[in-house]
Amino acid sequence: MEKREVDVAIIGAGTAGMVAYQRVRKVTDKVVLIESGEYGTTCARVGCMPSKLLIAAADSAYGMSRGKLFGISAGDITVDGKRVMERVRSERDRFVDSVVRSVEKFPEEHRIKGNARFAGPNRLIVGNETEIHAQRIIIATGSRPNIPGFLKEAKDRLVLNDDIFEWQDLPESVVVFGPGVIGLELGQALSRLGVRVRMFGVGGAVGPIRDESIRKYALECFNEEFPLDPDSDVKRVERVDGGVAVTFLDGVDSEKTETFEYLLAATGRRPNVDSLDIQNADIELDEKGLPVFDPHTLRCGQSHIFICGDANNALPLLHEAADEGRIAGNNAASYPDVRAGLRRTPLAVVFTDPQIASVGLTIDEVDRRCAGRFAVGEVSFEDQGRSRVIGKNRGLLRVYGEHGSGMFMGAEMFGPAAEHIAHLLAWSAQRRLTVSEMLEMPFYHPVIEEGLRTALKHLNRNLDIGPVPEEGCSDCGPGV
Repeated sequence: MEKREVDVAIIGAGTAGMVAYQRVRKVTDKVVLIESGEYGTTCARVGCMPSKLLIAAADSAYGMSRGKLFGISAGDITVDGKRVMERVRSERDRFVDSVVRSVEKFPEEHRIKGNARFAGPNRLIVGNETEIHAQRIIIATGSRPNIPGFLKEAKDRLVLNDDIFEWQDLPESVVVFGPGVIGLELGQALSRLGVRVRMFGVGGAVGPIRDESIRKYALECFNEEFPLDPDSDVKRVERVDGGVAVTFLDGVDSEKTETFEYLLAATGRRPNVDSLDIQNADIELDEKGLPVFDPHTLRCGQSHIFICGDANNALPLLHEAADEGRIAGNNAASYPDVRAGLRRTPLAVVFTDPQIASVGLTIDEVDRRCAGRFAVGEVSFEDQGRSRVIGKNRGLLRVYGEHGSGMFMGAEMFGPAAEHIAHLLAWSAQRRLTVSEMLEMPFYHPVIEEGLRTALKHLNRNLDIGPVPEEGCSDCGPGV
């Protein structure tokens, strides 16, 4: 068995691992990057990018179908499933190739392919060929889909988001389990491309939404496009001729069975740490067998081991994975001088239509942080000027502020241009602006962001700081 001595070993060549590698290499050339699968990040292969390609096709089809709203008709709309999926795969492959080329530029002696497992706190075995003794170790092994046992009864008709992007054509029907980010994005996209969709959830959640007013609004909107029961009572899932039969309670006591061509399991993800023999790392584990770590330094206890990205199951978002790779890489490189890294304001976007966005603290977190001393401002986009002009006037934005200080604390939104408004709010939260300071910023007319101004005015009034907002469409007239 080959034996190697390095300063830092990084397990996983995804987003977090690649960023960590680049940070470590600034300090030492004695580093290895270990990858068990194909190069190319989750985002590029099966996550952010291919899903947005499918959504872009769905948005195009949906936009054409709504032409009559503006007095425009393009005739019958036809969705060519084969061409849709061909473009998804082709563009996806371009993104993956770009990532692969980046990794392949790393020196060959720094790259090792194979499954790594701990043989001791400082020892890793890769496959059965290489033993690595590392002064510091970074775990960046990512995550994988988590599938409840009863869904496996769908057998060969069970698919994950990983599988969808390999389809050669669109199916006739799909049942989706899990109205989280992945389920909502893919389910709505498939529905708008002509696929019959039904969605089931457990516990009542709709995506990452925590504000009950917005959850109810979003649930109503989604149900106008396809059936979505976020707290369903599914009795059976079974493989039958022609697909997957799902038996569920429809209403109070009425049992119903529907058959679908495929079952999409979008039921969350689990960290890839269970194959690492993590018990040999001599670090504290929680009740789920995951390493206990400091979220500011990403250090596991007082050890020389760091964990970042989806592997720590904290913030499974690409920009967070990149930040965590930077923090873990810096600390592994400078160990034992371990320091807290910059954690940015929480920001998350779901690319449904309308979009979902959350910024800063959730309403529950605001309540705890402010001991109940907070206020809420809101705006409906149903009568917002620019939103009505472009026919995207569905949505609700709620913003939260602290009594006394007038500090902006966070927001949730289900509405048009949420991906852009969320960035403005995240920048404001990170700069620790008050609501009054945010209202001093320029707002052009007519834009959707004027709706944000309305919500902030409402919040300032409820904080007993600003005046009572004028009635009517204060977003539409000049000089407001």
